[in-house]
Amino acid sequence: MQKVRKYHRAFGVYGICYENGKLFVINKNGGPYKNRYDLPGGGLEEAESLTSAMKREFLEETGFEIEIKQNIGVIDFMLPWDWKEYTDVHHIAVFYSVKIIGGELTKPIPFDGQDSLGALWISEPDVSIDNSSPLVLKAFEWIRESNLGLHVEVYEKWEVKSKK
Repeated sequence: MQKVRKYHRAFGVYGICYENGKLFVINKNGGPYKNRYDLPGGGLEEAESLTSAMKREFLEETGFEIEIKQNIGVIDFMLPWDWKEYTDVHHIAVFYSVKIIGGELTKPIPFDGQDSLGALWISEPDVSIDNSSPLVLKAFEWIRESNLGLHVEVYEKWEVKSKK
């Protein structure tokens, strides 16, 4: 008998900050990408615009203020994630190209919903399906090809890491 799947829909904005051959990422502390590299970003607050959310999330997770250079596009991901009554997540991600314009790298202030343990720069050889979120893998694909693609990225098997 086939398992009935129930999808949690997650929507968020994410910044691709790429300089000197390195991508700026966070160490994720929650959700299906826990203990992996992920892009700075996240969900919107009540009545918050996409760009305001992007700037707020980047600042909260990294300590840096950003300028949004370009709306790159939208891509979605589907993967297994046992959470509450859900069996899977359908993650819809709006990607922006961003540039750091101020602030300083700081350890994120803990609060309910804060899922960043800190940020760092990584190069493409440093990432894999074992240590990075689908968003990071897609970001490097966009950096190489200037294209996000049109189709959902489906991960039939996905391991939520208990430790990195």
